Amino acid sequence: MRAGLGALYPRLWRFALSLTGDRDRAEDLAQATMLRALEKGDRFLPGSHLDRWLFVMARRLWLNELRNAKRRPVDQAASLEEETLASHGPSAETNIFANQVFHKVMALNDGLRVTVLLVYVEGYTYQEAADLLDIPIGTVMSRLSAARKTLRGPAGGQKAKAR
Repeated sequence: MRAGLGALYPRLWRFALSLTGDRDRAEDLAQATMLRALEKGDRFLPGSHLDRWLFVMARRLWLNELRNAKRRPVDQAASLEEETLASHGPSAETNIFANQVFHKVMALNDGLRVTVLLVYVEGYTYQEAADLLDIPIGTVMSRLSAARKTLRGPAGGQKAKAR
């Protein structure tokens, strides 16, 4: 379990960012999750999915934090504008497009944003995402449909109707 934590940290941080919408809070949540994983390591079942275990743990920690604060993060937009995607070789146009998509995804509401990340970025199946989020699979499908419609925007909807 300990050996796999380091390799999963970037994915955990990305998931924490989708939950919190803020780089600093994502870092705090990811670190708290790692600490909790080390403390509760005896509860991890060898051979099971460490990533899923960490994501469920991170989500529960985040929900507990929200409950304790009794409020949602107020100013997500300012921190989201500062986020950029690192360039690892793709063209400038690709990076610009990816950055635009990233900002649109991060502007989605919490439920849509987290579901999009789990299915489209992390590659989980609908059922796996439903299990991680403790929601019905139909809700996952509904959230993804709503996210696609939102991301497509009014121009995309008009083009689709014109065909």
